[in-house]
Amino acid sequence: MVEIVIDEKIRFGKPVISGTRITVDEILGALAGGMNFEEIKKEYGVNKDGVIAALRYAAEIVSEETVGQLKVKA
Repeated sequence: MVEIVIDEKIRFGKPVISGTRITVDEILGALAGGMNFEEIKKEYGVNKDGVIAALRYAAEIVSEETVGQLKVKA
């Protein structure tokens, strides 16, 4: 099972795919830019499980966000 790890000694503590120096935000950016699993594997050396781990991590972070209405005075 591929995990996301955070280690201050690797990429300044950004979340990375275990066993790599590839950050979650690099994978998300690649997907947002239109790359598919095969292209990411070729470009970053990360397999499909690594990409899915990055997506799961991002989904977990977003699900914990608190969204509130902003009150603005006119």
